[in-house]
Amino acid sequence: MLSNYFTVKETGEHEIVIERSRFIAHIARATTEAEAIEFIQHIKKMHHSANHNCSAYLIGEHDNIQKANDDGEPSGTAGVPMLEVLKKRKLKDVVVVVTRYFGGIKLGAGGLIRAYGKSVSEGLNAIGVVERNLMQIVHTKIDYTLLGKVENDLRSSPYMIKEINYLEQVEILTYVAVKDLQNFKEYLINLTNAHATIEDGSLEYLEEKIL
Repeated sequence: MLSNYFTVKETGEHEIVIERSRFIAHIARATTEAEAIEFIQHIKKMHHSANHNCSAYLIGEHDNIQKANDDGEPSGTAGVPMLEVLKKRKLKDVVVVVTRYFGGIKLGAGGLIRAYGKSVSEGLNAIGVVERNLMQIVHTKIDYTLLGKVENDLRSSPYMIKEINYLEQVEILTYVAVKDLQNFKEYLINLTNAHATIEDGSLEYLEEKIL
């Protein structure tokens, strides 16, 4: 698992008009090629009367799955420029379809490359990009007498509390960056005078919007 990576915030769409042609960028996450193809087919069905539904996707930790499709536009003028925007933004696990309704004015090869690239770029700006950071969920069990001190200290620290479970003992679940795990455990031992049970839980990605 990657320690961090960038991807699109959510599924969405954004439309621009260039020389009377409508360019609608549809953007979503896709963690498998099957998901990407399903999304593309869904958009094609929804916009079956459009002149073109060009697509591109970039999937995998090392971008090992990447495809571009011009869907009837001149070769290399749509899908590849769209894919290049995803690469330039260093995004992962993303699929995009740009629907074009022709407005009657030909753009030429250079114009098409700029139009499809701009559609994806502005679509990403409108929908948003997030950074996903890999976190270890740390389970800390303490007596109720320590709760006030530990909770207050945690909330003013760089560490984020995920949840608190009020059981026989209090269980605090905290997001901790994998690289900070040992420092966090030492911090808790000092904070509780070693009166805490600390266990590693699952690994989860925590998202932070950057755009």
